[in-house]
Amino acid sequence: MALTAPERAPHTGGGGCAASSVEDAFEALSAAAPEGWRVELIEGEIHVVPPANGEHEEIVSEVSGQVRDHRKDLGRYTGIGLLVPGASPAGRVVPDLVVAPKGSFSDALEYHAPGPAMLVGEVTSPSTADNDRGPKLRGYARSGIPFYLLIDRGRGQAVLHSLPTGTRYTRKVEVDLSQPLSLPEPLGFDLDTSEF
Repeated sequence: MALTAPERAPHTGGGGCAASSVEDAFEALSAAAPEGWRVELIEGEIHVVPPANGEHEEIVSEVSGQVRDHRKDLGRYTGIGLLVPGASPAGRVVPDLVVAPKGSFSDALEYHAPGPAMLVGEVTSPSTADNDRGPKLRGYARSGIPFYLLIDRGRGQAVLHSLPTGTRYTRKVEVDLSQPLSLPEPLGFDLDTSEF
């Protein structure tokens, strides 16, 4: 099955059969997606995302490495699915990076409750930037994840969202890529974005 990115199923809103059919379509696309492709259900829409390019993965690796260098007690997870609330009964996303206490996702589940996540990180790509800046931001805020780090390659910025309330984060700190970005406690270090 050929997939293009992002493909979207129609937004169905409330519950009942329409929501169930979106869930069924999500399950079918997830099962049929080629290896390396991600299928996400965000605010009632299905998004199919191709594998990331090397530059994207280098940035994810660099952020993960800096977290490891400063906080060896924390786990850095890539490819972990999170359940995030939204317009559908169960939003399902796969952040580029999740930082949580080690052992937080040691079960066999594919998608996890977001409670242990201290920080989620996304690195924009042309096919994901709109979702990363909008629906995912709202979903992570609704989930109560304390920090959302967005490496926005299109805008040349690193953005740290914090203090989630409802569907938004009430604090936002932006720096140009190449400038340090302070990550408050419990992370407690300056992220060196000059490596991005």
